Amino acid sequence: MNKYMAEFIGTFWLVLGGCGSAVLAAAFPELGIGFVGVSLAFGLTVLTMAFAIGHISGCHLNPAVSVGLWVGGRFDAKDLVPYIVSQVLGGIAAGGILYLIASGQAGFDLAGGFASNGFGEHSPGGYTMTAALITEVVLTAMFLIVIMGATDSRAPAGFAPIAIGLCLTLIHLISIPVTNTSVNPARSTAVAVYVGDWATSQLWLFWVAPIVGAVIGALIYKVMAKES
Repeated sequence: MNKYMAEFIGTFWLVLGGCGSAVLAAAFPELGIGFVGVSLAFGLTVLTMAFAIGHISGCHLNPAVSVGLWVGGRFDAKDLVPYIVSQVLGGIAAGGILYLIASGQAGFDLAGGFASNGFGEHSPGGYTMTAALITEVVLTAMFLIVIMGATDSRAPAGFAPIAIGLCLTLIHLISIPVTNTSVNPARSTAVAVYVGDWATSQLWLFWVAPIVGAVIGALIYKVMAKES
């Protein structure tokens, strides 16, 4: 249960910190943190939690990461479903806290998106479903390659959280305009359930694409890192 609690708390922090920065601080008049600030916020949530709970649960915070690590032979299948459930519940709990905070401002409206992921008219830059699908698959694949490489026993010890956190920051810098960046089904679900409507109808892509990408990335790393 310690591992599942750690995943709940870690994903709670990722959603509260990452989506919270997008909802509360990104477009704040004159002093808003913008895309760069939101990208850093997501990266920092993973970096800080990797140091805090990495030794307890491995700090996945993401169903796609858990699936990818299982495919890559780094994670036990018996923990896969409990990890995913813990991550989704932690994210939804954070979404609820964020809703309570954000709704305290006059004029707050969920129609603004509440940091939900989307494509087409709900993409920040108006990108198509195909563009969103490619983006989420490729970037999640690269994320898994970095995660598996940074945590490889042959990699320099102690630096994995930094590499992984900076990788997630870079992923957001690339893809916020396309999908508002998911690469994480729990993060997407955490806010979509409060928005409903288009956010939940498009949620399928932000489960399918990251998981497919994670599997691809894990398989690429297994082949690439295989010792001769």
